[in-house]
Amino acid sequence: MKGLSVVIIGGGAGLGALLAQMAVAEGASALGIIDVNAAAAEAALAPARDAGLPHAFAACDIRTAEAAHAAFAQVAAALGRVDTLINSAAIYPRKPILEISDADWDASNAINVKGTYHMMVAAIRQMRGQDPINHIRGRIVNITSVDAFKAHPQNAHYAATKAAVVSLTKSMAQEVAPDGILVNSVAPAGMATEKARESGFLNELAKASPLGRGGEPREMAEWVLMAGGPRNTYMTGENIIVSGGYIYA
Repeated sequence: MKGLSVVIIGGGAGLGALLAQMAVAEGASALGIIDVNAAAAEAALAPARDAGLPHAFAACDIRTAEAAHAAFAQVAAALGRVDTLINSAAIYPRKPILEISDADWDASNAINVKGTYHMMVAAIRQMRGQDPINHIRGRIVNITSVDAFKAHPQNAHYAATKAAVVSLTKSMAQEVAPDGILVNSVAPAGMATEKARESGFLNELAKASPLGRGGEPREMAEWVLMAGGPRNTYMTGENIIVSGGYIYA
């Protein structure tokens, strides 16, 4: 990430916060965090503050274009430019398919799909107007999921939203390629998070993986930063599956 100004949506916790930490460690020149939780967003900027880098955060509910675009504009203005946008905000509800209500569908779509779209649009408008670095004006990386490709009982509405983001990634990539903007997504499988350990789900992850373990969050983050980093100058419209062999697509 050396020399790039990075903005992470949903960067206040989980994978997003880890990405913020790793981006700074890899040499990012500036860091922005947009999250619905203002305190978490500000806390996630600690690596950038400690390194003396330009940094900014905005608290935002990304479900509406007006709020999402205003938050992005605020952070972009503070940083000066945005080279990489990482869309990591999502909700992960679990319900049997016959119990999923209209409200459940609407909530999942509003955050996982529409919110991602709003932030992509905001970033593209910013990136189109800035000077390219090595022919690239910007990179967008969306976090999807292996659930977009594999049946996921009791989580159908989540899986459907992630499939939608895969499709959205491809369409947006083709449309903005002439502008020098690369758009890709990364689809992790189950991760060996603290929550997974506490719930006992880690054993299920291990059984499902040919490698005999769940993936570490850092192993997923490495691919996100590769797609959003300066080494990626030609890949666009791709969805990178990081599943330890859990699925092949």
